[in-house]
Formats: sequence, C-alpha cells, structure tokens
Amino acid sequence: MADSMDDETRERLKAALWFSIGKIVDEETLRLNTSATPQFIGAFTEMVWTQIENVAQDLESFSRHAGRTTVNTDDVLLITRRNEALHGIMQDFIEKEQAATAKEKTMRAKATNGKARAKK
Repeated sequence: MADSMDDETRERLKAALWFSIGKIVDEETLRLNTSATPQFIGAFTEMVWTQIENVAQDLESFSRHAGRTTVNTDDVLLITRRNEALHGIMQDFIEKEQAATAKEKTMRAKATNGKARAKK
C-alpha cells in the first residue's frame, strides 16, 4: 500500500489523520481536565499511521494468500483474531451489515416482482 501511494496523497491522508487525532485528543483532554502537547499529537499520529500501514499490508497479504485481489471481511476478521474483544465487535458488526444487506435485497426483489406482476 505505502509503496503505491504518491507523496502528495500520503501527505494529505496524514494531515487528515493528524487533524482527526487532534480533535479526539482535544475532546478527551477537556473531558479529563488535562492537556496534551502538539508533540504528543504528532507522535501519536505517527504511531497510528505506522499501525495503519502495517494493518493494510497484512490485509493485502491475507487477500493475496486467499487468491483474491480485493480485501474482504474475512481478512478483517483474520487480522483481529488475537484481540478477542475487537474480533467480537467486528464479527457483530459484520453480521448486522450482512443481515441488513440481505433484508434490503429481499425488499428489492419483492418490489421488482410486484412491478412485474402489475405489468402482466
């Protein structure tokens, strides 16, 4: 992932991450009645960026190993396997999304069938 991204895109993404992390840190420091230095936010941003790059490389590797060119939910679940709490959260989210997608497809099929019958 990191190798295929141009420098401008990388810098824009990093700036957006820095901004988002800064907002979260600001909210938390207000909530906790404490403070954080800009250096902390910068270091935290670098750490998160590195973690994102590592996770992205792992996801791509899992996908390639499975013979796919696209990362899917199986890859995400595989990467969370060592963190039971996160794995459970991701599994629940995926199951809810799959159920919602199935329900949506069923509703569309019923609507399409109803229109086809009305034309006859």
